[in-house]
Amino acid sequence: MSAQPVGPVGFRDSGEDPAAIFEALPPSHRAHFRAEYDEALEAAHDLARFKQVQTLLRQWRLRAIAYARPGDEEAVQDALQERAAMFTRHTPPEWEGRV
Repeated sequence: MSAQPVGPVGFRDSGEDPAAIFEALPPSHRAHFRAEYDEALEAAHDLARFKQVQTLLRQWRLRAIAYARPGDEEAVQDALQERAAMFTRHTPPEWEGRV
């Protein structure tokens, strides 16, 4: 017998499935994703541009992951307002002396 989570456990990465990416995005970003996705699909009729769809899905998948992280919106605002003091440089202990 294995234990299963009872409720949601946070962001679940379901790969580059456009419907899953759409659902994972905050509502404020969904229209932008949809517009870019539709444009990429239209371009994909030209086989030489088919990779554009795959690239777009990879990019938006990573955005969805980033948007799901706690504090993402605050970090974006800090960057836009050039509040560099809010950022902390973290160097993993095993990297000491290498960077």
